[in-house]
Amino acid sequence: MQKQFSVRERTSIIRVQFIFSLLFFLIFNHAFSQSDSAIRRLNKPDGWLIQTKNSVYQLTITANKKLLPVFYGPSEEAAFTSRNAGWYERVEEVPVRGGLANKSTALEVVFADGVRDADLQYVSGEVMEKDGRPVLRIVQTDKIYPLQVASYIRVLPEYDVLEKWIEVSNTAKKGNIKIEKLLSGGFALPANEYNLTQWSGTDLNEFQHYESLLTPGVKLIENRAFKSNPNAPWFAVQPKASAGAKNSPTWFGSLHYSGNWQLVFDKPFANGLQVLGGMNFWDAEWNLKPGMKLETPKLTIGFTPYGADGASQCLAAYVRHDVLPASHRSVLRPVLYNSWEATYYSVSEQNQLELAQKAKDLGVELFVIDDGWFRGRTDGRSQSGLGNWDVDKNKFPNGLTPVINKVHELGMQFGLWVEPENVNPNSDVAKAHPDWIFQVPGRTGNVNRKILNLANEAVYQHLLETFTKLLKENEIDFIKWDQNNALSEPGWSGASTELQREARIRHIANVYRLVEELRRRFPKVLFESCSGGGGRVDLGMLSKMDQTWLSDNTDPVDRLYIQYGFLEAMPANTMVSWVTSTTRHQPLSLDYRFNVSMSGVLGIGSDIRKLTPADADIARKQISLYKEIRPLVQQGILHKLVSPFEYNRCALQYNSDDSKQAVLFCYNMAEYLNGSQPSDRGSKTLKLEGLNQSKRYRLQKASDSTDKGTIYPGDLLMNIGLAWPVKNAYQSLIFTLKQID
Repeated sequence: MQKQFSVRERTSIIRVQFIFSLLFFLIFNHAFSQSDSAIRRLNKPDGWLIQTKNSVYQLTITANKKLLPVFYGPSEEAAFTSRNAGWYERVEEVPVRGGLANKSTALEVVFADGVRDADLQYVSGEVMEKDGRPVLRIVQTDKIYPLQVASYIRVLPEYDVLEKWIEVSNTAKKGNIKIEKLLSGGFALPANEYNLTQWSGTDLNEFQHYESLLTPGVKLIENRAFKSNPNAPWFAVQPKASAGAKNSPTWFGSLHYSGNWQLVFDKPFANGLQVLGGMNFWDAEWNLKPGMKLETPKLTIGFTPYGADGASQCLAAYVRHDVLPASHRSVLRPVLYNSWEATYYSVSEQNQLELAQKAKDLGVELFVIDDGWFRGRTDGRSQSGLGNWDVDKNKFPNGLTPVINKVHELGMQFGLWVEPENVNPNSDVAKAHPDWIFQVPGRTGNVNRKILNLANEAVYQHLLETFTKLLKENEIDFIKWDQNNALSEPGWSGASTELQREARIRHIANVYRLVEELRRRFPKVLFESCSGGGGRVDLGMLSKMDQTWLSDNTDPVDRLYIQYGFLEAMPANTMVSWVTSTTRHQPLSLDYRFNVSMSGVLGIGSDIRKLTPADADIARKQISLYKEIRPLVQQGILHKLVSPFEYNRCALQYNSDDSKQAVLFCYNMAEYLNGSQPSDRGSKTLKLEGLNQSKRYRLQKASDSTDKGTIYPGDLLMNIGLAWPVKNAYQSLIFTLKQID
């Protein structure tokens, strides 16, 4: 019979447990504080300890030389890892095919003699440095076969994130190792019920927010067509009991890859959760020759005790300060005008000069010519223009120089649209080199547009020379790099079956290499990624590009959902948003359209020659206002106050680092939520976040120069809130806040 303790005895036990826990925590933190590094070698238990601002990642080396991820989570709980040891012993830091089958794998190989089972043992670990950050490099080798696996963990403590990647080597003198699966890494969590947040959608409806309970089994999110429109390569996991709370423990991740990828969430019954991510080897494999290596893309993982908003802020700061190309990281993105919707393929020197003058009059800083400027391009069904990257002399008889010079004289930068990876079948390059195209003999495929096989070195060199020539001969400040095709015909003319199976991986590697080399040669050029809308929104491409196009849907109401989903994992200075004439739901005011686009990188895409004098005046005022609030929007800390996925309203607040200034965006959509059960708009108050509660703030309507503002205490704004300020459907307001004492 179990002993019953008195109230006094139970109180004493709790007190002793608390004191023990506190002592352990203090000793742990004191021991760690003696080290200047975020990475520390442990003796008891044998292993490694990695610490960020709010998290600890712990690896243990067992007596039989297995490397196990025994803890990832809040620092104060790191002392209690032993309670999960039983399940963790089944999951290695680099789980391989071999041993217990009841786990998801990161590495699956076939050795030269046909053996498909691997058995890794810990060999060594060392702390290195990469780009000014500490990196833990751990080497494991197979007990019998010539396989070496080096796993890397780069630590960025202030953002609470870790970057993981793996390098696999064939150390034999002869005999290939076939790689059938190779992910970048992951983490393991103890037994609990977890909610998964993912961002999925389709063309014109990207980055929709979905939450689901991870039930026993394997949940797989993947991309098999080089496109992120259906699924975004980032995620968040929270305990079910606290999911959605501001202080919910939140694990999150984002993959640095623009090819085929997968995210795996493996939850055995009554056990913990295993999370993995990396390249998707669907229709692919890699033959690792003796002495050769294969390195994975990075998987960034993170932990925050501050819920989904905390995860968003960690990722946004990390991307802004560490992922984006260093040359333009701190540069404010210009207000752009793109002439696509004004002229489509009927571009000419005359109409572009006319549009450039109109754009300058509105306050635009970057003028961009989109598709249609090159030889033979007449419409989207054309089979002859794409790939001919010389100027169409019928449209621009004097080349692009007169337009570029005029744009620069007007004080604007000049940009150009390109789609390097695709060709029309009757273009010069396709006719001269049909073997350069991804295609399967005997298959029809896409008759209008083909993908060049950048896995072929000759194709890489051709594109490098072509776009080097274009950028050298023209004073171009900005490139919009599009890619509208999904890879569905991965045939490689003249290549062995073995090499063709590597084509998808080699192609993306050379896309990255091409962009990097062009950036090296032309360091002042700003690059924007685009791919049939949001088809290439990932940290792999954003480490090469400065900003990205989210969706070809520019309806402002739809955009509130698309942009909110994007901002849950990406910073606003990468989010390009155009003001256009498109309003899918109902006619919406020009102010509303601007207010939606001003929460990111502002662009204009409509035919500005058709603006009435009144609308032109609105556009001028809104662009001027955007330039005032731009530093806060593009470089501030975002607090997502109201989600359009929960209510038919949305609110975003961007704060300065010191909390002395903020800009607040408030939007109403319809009177009621979509669906069979109409609902009120939700809370009647709006609580602000991230302010100094002991200070006072002046709140003003940003677009109303006569508004002297109202002064509020910071604690009132945060704890009691404001009455929801937008009164009617499809209306919006922008406010500024400034600390006054």
